[in-house]
Amino acid sequence: MNTTAPRVLVIDDEAQIRRFLDIGLRAEGYQVLLAETGDQGLALAATQSPDVVILDIGLPDREGHDVLREIRQWSEVPVLMLSVRDAESEKVKALDLGANDYVTKPFGIQELMARVRALLRQGAKGGQAEVPVRYDDGALSVDLARREVVVDGAIVALTRKEFAVLSLLVRHPGRVVGQQQILREVWGATHTQDTHYLRIVMGKLRQKLGDDPASPRWLKTEPGVGYRFPAH
Repeated sequence: MNTTAPRVLVIDDEAQIRRFLDIGLRAEGYQVLLAETGDQGLALAATQSPDVVILDIGLPDREGHDVLREIRQWSEVPVLMLSVRDAESEKVKALDLGANDYVTKPFGIQELMARVRALLRQGAKGGQAEVPVRYDDGALSVDLARREVVVDGAIVALTRKEFAVLSLLVRHPGRVVGQQQILREVWGATHTQDTHYLRIVMGKLRQKLGDDPASPRWLKTEPGVGYRFPAH
């Protein structure tokens, strides 16, 4: 196997589609990684640094949109969405969440290969470094790619919303992140005024991290504006 060839991660629950793409991609000289669930795909995306991700919207454990949202918390890898849903609203939603392209099933292998090549060129021009973001100050460790949070040596279990809020703050150290930005990125554009959602999640986060709200070490409040995570 050519270990210098671009690596393509396929996340699709249909065995026939995975086999079809595996054969087609390998015939073009690509390395191929296969996952049949969203969780498997996220694990491979975090540990194998693919150059392109081909992601099905309909997965057995979670929506492809949710997988895309999580990938975008720590990576700018080009993502091509696959779906049997051809409505314009579905394509707009995927693109708004950070997808780079969208292909409707059934599709021709040559068209798909052309789109993969275009995404690889796009990724090369971006010159991005696919290095998982990690914060570690000795007491708190946050590994965004592995979705792992550790406080004083003990793993802390967070809900998806709690982790999404924490990861957004960690990715902007030293900067105030506004309440509306957090609500828009974590809950969606229709929830930018639902500040009570954010207050509840922040309260639970502080409790789980052992961060004293009266004198916070990590989750600092900027009254009426938003929240700030300390810079290293």
